Amino acid sequence: MTVDALTDVVGLRVGHATRIGDGWLTGTTVVLAPEGGAVAAVDVRGGGPGTKETDALDPRNVVQKIEAVVLTGGSAYGLDSASGVMAWLEERGRGVRVGLDPARVVPVVPAACVFDLGRGGDFRARPDAATGRAAVEAAAASEPGAPVEEGCVGAGTGAAVGQLKGGVGTASVVLGSGITVAALVVANAVGSVMDPETGVLYGEFFQGGGGPAFPAAEVHEAARQRLAEATARNTVPPLNTTLAVVATDADLTGAQAQKLAGTAHDGIARAVRPVHLLNDGDTVFTLATAARPLAPDNPLALNEVLAAGADMVTRAIVRAVRAAESVEGPGGVWPAYGELYGN
Repeated sequence: MTVDALTDVVGLRVGHATRIGDGWLTGTTVVLAPEGGAVAAVDVRGGGPGTKETDALDPRNVVQKIEAVVLTGGSAYGLDSASGVMAWLEERGRGVRVGLDPARVVPVVPAACVFDLGRGGDFRARPDAATGRAAVEAAAASEPGAPVEEGCVGAGTGAAVGQLKGGVGTASVVLGSGITVAALVVANAVGSVMDPETGVLYGEFFQGGGGPAFPAAEVHEAARQRLAEATARNTVPPLNTTLAVVATDADLTGAQAQKLAGTAHDGIARAVRPVHLLNDGDTVFTLATAARPLAPDNPLALNEVLAAGADMVTRAIVRAVRAAESVEGPGGVWPAYGELYGN
């Protein structure tokens, strides 16, 4: 049975560490690969990224597999959360072997951050190594195939998309070939996820089922007034970034995984406008667990995985926005789409 989440890719686990209150509005999310790692890649399109160990994922380089990916709040300061994940992995001998002693490993833990500094009121309240450890421990303690909590949790705790509250969302699909493709997104963009003329989420134009339901005119007008009032009160700008992990159980090479990371950005572009700006840091990671081979006699077999990756990113952004809850505090006011428009 699937749960429509990243954890539908067998072997992957997700853990959140969330800090709220007393100046805090931030957190960290860890995607933990099966022991032995997963093939990984990355594609960075935003003009202001905050990342760690992304060069190690270039398929021309030595790293073949990784054990975890970290998505975190706290802007560049929050990348310190990856240190806690590295320490946890080292204690378990998980990482790149660097000698005959199996305990001598260097875990490669790619990470990317979103800007949420000061949204809880305290500019210095940001994730650290302890936050990263808490998130990876939560991932390790979760059951295989467990549902993934969405909304204002983990790296999405302080997220905002345009004038709205952002958060974490996830989605998955099983293709006709039996291959699973899934995405987990942290939606925190300077761009908007909502058509200003109708109130419809951009991503819902691509969901099928006859198209989106349009809010009543009076509902949309009330929402616009509420958003304008909230924007006037905010002291922290809606800065970057949209982050995503796209995963599959297909047996991909490093180059194929990198292609999947690149095309998955199309899913962001469908749901966020504008996208990939200079003050965005849009980054997509790919994980492939290699449980299912691509059709060996079809050189274009990767195409359905590429298309599904972009689709799942779009769906995950919609789910992140719909799962978010309104936040009002010292750093500002961010209404939730569900509160403004209903479900």
